[in-house]
Amino acid sequence: MLTKRHLLQTGAAAAIPLAALTLAGARAQTSVSRPGFFKARDIAEEGFVYGLPIVMNYGVMYEYAVDRTSSQFKAPFNQIKNEPNVFTYKDTAIPTPNSDTPYSLAWLDLRAEPIVLSVPAIDPKRYYSVMLCDGNTYNFGYIGTRATGSDAGDYMVVGPDWKGATPSGIRKVFRSSTQFALAAYRTQLFDVADLDNVKKVQAGYQVRPLSAYLGQPSPPPAPAIDFPKFDKELVKLNFFEFLDFALQFAPEQPVEKDIRARLASIGIGPGKTFNFKDLSLEDKAEILLGMKAGNGKVDAAVAAAGKAVNGWRVSSLFGDSAFYNGDWLKRAAGARGGIYGNDAEEATYPLTRTDGDGQTLDGSAHNYVLTFPAGQLPPVNAFWSLTMYDGKTQLLIENPINRYLINSPMLPSMRTNADGSLTLYIQNKSPGADKESNWLPAPNGPIYLVMRLYWPKTTPPSILPVGEGTWQPPGLKRVS
Repeated sequence: MLTKRHLLQTGAAAAIPLAALTLAGARAQTSVSRPGFFKARDIAEEGFVYGLPIVMNYGVMYEYAVDRTSSQFKAPFNQIKNEPNVFTYKDTAIPTPNSDTPYSLAWLDLRAEPIVLSVPAIDPKRYYSVMLCDGNTYNFGYIGTRATGSDAGDYMVVGPDWKGATPSGIRKVFRSSTQFALAAYRTQLFDVADLDNVKKVQAGYQVRPLSAYLGQPSPPPAPAIDFPKFDKELVKLNFFEFLDFALQFAPEQPVEKDIRARLASIGIGPGKTFNFKDLSLEDKAEILLGMKAGNGKVDAAVAAAGKAVNGWRVSSLFGDSAFYNGDWLKRAAGARGGIYGNDAEEATYPLTRTDGDGQTLDGSAHNYVLTFPAGQLPPVNAFWSLTMYDGKTQLLIENPINRYLINSPMLPSMRTNADGSLTLYIQNKSPGADKESNWLPAPNGPIYLVMRLYWPKTTPPSILPVGEGTWQPPGLKRVS
């Protein structure tokens, strides 16, 4: 999973001062045409749930591809940024970051012309994937080991309104539902000594406009955009302004007809002229209450997602437009739980904040162990990992051994028990030199753990179907 914990708190509407709840970008409507008091509150609630993933995505895009002064800036649109390293505690733009596959990221502006993604031939033993995610946070396509194989190939990504012939040599066309999209590359790293090999693979990834791929003149550029500045304080004040802005690049889909119409009734959507600051204090309060209620719904949906298995939540919250089919709460829960997560067939993510007895994990008070019985490691075609996060921020934590996860490529360096089982030590302080190879450092406070099963097996034992599979993650046990 590539979520911004402070952005996840956009829904902390209770913290928004009423007098400061201005919505300069959500623009104009007369008091006669505005919906009634309680209807506006209900629309704001629904609109918050619907809009949370869209606004979160805009925030990440702004930091990664727009704001060159941001410490998180990667590259301009339609250029690839290879990260020949893994995420650490210093990476703060995306909560719940994946730190076991070096990333390559390309934010795509599809307005002027399609973009061609070219991948090299890659050793079939090395898992890789290119997840295509649009501004609606729909995973609208995959390139990679599971989806397209390990051969070299050229693939074209097009915008929602593109019409044209597919050039020869293009293996597949992927259509985004929005005019901006993200190509997130994950390339497996076997161990630290393998990093140079990953760099060679990354060097073979190409991102080119269709005209450059064909060797033809470029079309006229798309109009320049004045992207609104984004930060965690602004989003608290102007959530619906950001949603209003993002929707102009997301043509309405049939499944969105009703929610878009309701948002339009309070002045939110392309071309609206509603000025929120002109509302009465009472009406602002109703909008605020609606946002707060929506935020509570999202939190509850994250907590209840999927099925409880030995203290873990095992769920499937990511997919394409058909997967969500207008279930905006499921989409919001996925984004808050870890935006840019994979489809379950690409990767499944058991996650937990509790031990096997349902008690909250706390590294400041207790030590824990996680034991996989002999022959019962996570069943995958690629690899698996277990990553530690701060339970408050969902970010990686600074620790004395710079270890943020334990994964299957590390198994040869780890100690197994006499019966063949594998025990991991989940605690804030070192368990001792003889156990440190199996130590996953925990924060001095709340713990959030995410297990990632890449390309999970579909035949028993398997975690699929999600929550109903024949393999289950073992529960954590408190040992002190």
